[in-house]
Amino acid sequence: MDVYGLIGNPVGHSLSPPMHEAAYDELALDARYVTFEPAPDELEAAIRGADALGVRGLNVTIPFKQDALEVVAADELATRIGAVNTIDFSGEEPTGHNTDAAGALRALRDHDVALEGADAVVVGAGGAGRAISFGLADAGAAVTIANRTESTAHELADEVPGAVGRGLEDLEALLADADVLVNATSVGMEEDATPVPAAALHDELAVLDAVYRPLETRLLREASAVGATTVDGAWMLLYQGVEALELWTDREAPVEAMNEALRSRL
Repeated sequence: MDVYGLIGNPVGHSLSPPMHEAAYDELALDARYVTFEPAPDELEAAIRGADALGVRGLNVTIPFKQDALEVVAADELATRIGAVNTIDFSGEEPTGHNTDAAGALRALRDHDVALEGADAVVVGAGGAGRAISFGLADAGAAVTIANRTESTAHELADEVPGAVGRGLEDLEALLADADVLVNATSVGMEEDATPVPAAALHDELAVLDAVYRPLETRLLREASAVGATTVDGAWMLLYQGVEALELWTDREAPVEAMNEALRSRL
């Protein structure tokens, strides 16, 4: 039996196990997906132990995404993003990857959103904002990063090819001609709030909210009300898992089965 899993602390809330196990069932793979919760200072020992025990792959979540860079051989994208969320043990040494960027891009493309040449605004310059900004730039979009602390937006924009940084107070002007808007903050998760003024939204926008609990955030409600294309955060969560599964197994992921398992728990 092949073992895959998730390493983080805490991990009890994770929706990855049912999503991945639905894929194993659909593909008739003799595999299981388990969770590991090492102490914060035991990451390296945990990864080395997983490798020694024959674990085939790990997803990585808070608080280990940045620290994992120092433990595994990270690929070029994960190194640029500054975080590893997927580890593959199939080679001579564990390799680190970041599927968050691809997850966001596949979520948008799944909703027929064109990215090449698009004007994209990413709200938030944290971990999700970093991954999504690099992904959009690599896909050919012109990226503007808007953040509450404008200096942080400028720092990230200096790393992302062609990107510019702005403050949240500029959102209305930034979105007037934008094609894509991504909320990469946690605003909307704990309360009925949005980082984007409703007046800035319009029907030519595609709006992705990385928040997946609740599925319909205030931002998505207000975007839908003006006729914008809306993409909930579960699509990004789904496709980052799809990317990891395909990396580990070299099989095409059963997206529908994984999506059904994920949404049945939301």
